[in-house]
Amino acid sequence: MSEMLLDPADEAGDYRCGFVAIVGRPNVGKSTLMNRLIGQKVSITSRKAQTTRHRITGVLTSETAQFVFVDTPGFQTKYRNALNQAMNRSVTTTLADVDVILFVIEAGRFGAADQEVLKLLPKDRPVVLVVNKVDEIADKASLLPFLSSMSQQRDFAAIVPVAALKDQKLDVLVGAVEPMLPQSGPFYDEDHVTDRNERFLAAELIREKIFRLMGDELPYAMTVEIEKFTEEETKDGRELRHIHAAVLVDRESQKSMLIGRNGEKLKRIASEARQDMEKLFDAKVFLEVWVKVKGGWADDTRLVRQFGYE
Repeated sequence: MSEMLLDPADEAGDYRCGFVAIVGRPNVGKSTLMNRLIGQKVSITSRKAQTTRHRITGVLTSETAQFVFVDTPGFQTKYRNALNQAMNRSVTTTLADVDVILFVIEAGRFGAADQEVLKLLPKDRPVVLVVNKVDEIADKASLLPFLSSMSQQRDFAAIVPVAALKDQKLDVLVGAVEPMLPQSGPFYDEDHVTDRNERFLAAELIREKIFRLMGDELPYAMTVEIEKFTEEETKDGRELRHIHAAVLVDRESQKSMLIGRNGEKLKRIASEARQDMEKLFDAKVFLEVWVKVKGGWADDTRLVRQFGYE
């Protein structure tokens, strides 16, 4: 699934370590859940569906276990272009490779899209039902009947209500998952957080700002390509990153919307992305962003692969 840094056989004993998939329909809070579990932002978030498009790992290491969480794109049931097909393949491939599955739903909601994801889950892996956003349920008395009805859907290894955005009950979730992991030494050093490099994370942060700032004008057939990424050091020893990024859209009208009047919208997107990069990379970042038109790319299997979608 990703390159391991350590030989897990070296430190097995009573230690546990394994891969944990986070799956669910779009926009149930999967990426927020992973970021909060590992205590660092490695997976971008927004209120829009399709924010997560790539499989991303986040590593949580404790004294007794190492959890390699795998955040996946929301499984698509409506749109079948090449991009969505690639994202769905990423989900199904992940399910075949992990030790435990976290199936994330929203408290009080279980619809057809959730049911489609549930059907994908293999019968030979422990599945933990994570009921997210319980803090948004006004009538708390309705939660227990909902949890009871969900227990009839499958023989879940555990059902854990959480509020990921508020860090509520995440310790309970971690405690429930740990005994399900195989006995093994850690796969990664304790300071290892993700398998993705800075170049990838830079593109994702730009895409996150577009998702968050474009509102109803958001062009979903949009991706970000890093055309240049260089690292250097100042005379006083400070790290520098020079990044040139291209935002690819489907139509000229989308390009105009992204740039905005006098370029103000694109400037804001770039500014907010740069600030996040500086925090994440602990370095000064010089960022330049352009918008280019690449018509029909999301329907072109070759281009979808070229832009890094599995």
